Amino acid sequence: MNKVRVLGVIPARGGSKGVKNKNIKKLLNKPLLEYSIVEAKKSEVLDDFIVSTDSKNIQRIAQDLGAKVPFLRPKYLATDNALAMDTVRHAVLEYEKLNNVTVEIVVMLQATAPLRKAYHIDDALRKFAKSNFDSCISVVNVDNNHPFKMKRIVGNRLTDFIETGLENPPRQSLPDVFIVNGALYIVKRDIIVNNFSFKGKTCLPYEMEKIDSVNIDTNVDFLLAEQILKFKKEI
Repeated sequence: MNKVRVLGVIPARGGSKGVKNKNIKKLLNKPLLEYSIVEAKKSEVLDDFIVSTDSKNIQRIAQDLGAKVPFLRPKYLATDNALAMDTVRHAVLEYEKLNNVTVEIVVMLQATAPLRKAYHIDDALRKFAKSNFDSCISVVNVDNNHPFKMKRIVGNRLTDFIETGLENPPRQSLPDVFIVNGALYIVKRDIIVNNFSFKGKTCLPYEMEKIDSVNIDTNVDFLLAEQILKFKKEI
């Protein structure tokens, strides 16, 4: 069997609850999916990439944009409860079977991260290749949205999510905390295929700037991404 060292997978199902047809909804007159396809094509480190979808319409759009969509994923992997990990695992196994190859490294590129660029993909992959880690996930600093500042409502009472003894501590006094931004998941093939996970025993963090880290889930996220893209064009 031949080997494909690095395979990118862009999941893009047809249905979505929060935003109808989210993956092909227009962002500055381009389907959301297009942003990830364009950057994947620019990558110097990805050996190949495919789009995984259950929708013939998305398949056609992705192919028109120059992406490979060699199969349609089964409907059970396109429900609201379906896990991205199961979808990507299926895509890897189907790709290997269709092409008679073995993949070494898998990169999930979510279509909902339109501000992630090819240089993020390549930089993260190069750092990963030089490391002894088995996975890598992109993150962003939570800044002022810190868990020490968060609250819960218990009954009708406002309570601290984490007790610190200080109400609304200044951001500068807090330890750095990061949240997954959804832009990059890099993992050795056997971790996802055999262990059913994007995160192995040793996971390398890849920190990204806030301005590159919008993960689209709502219409408000679309508005934010649109403003950032316009801002970047102006500078």
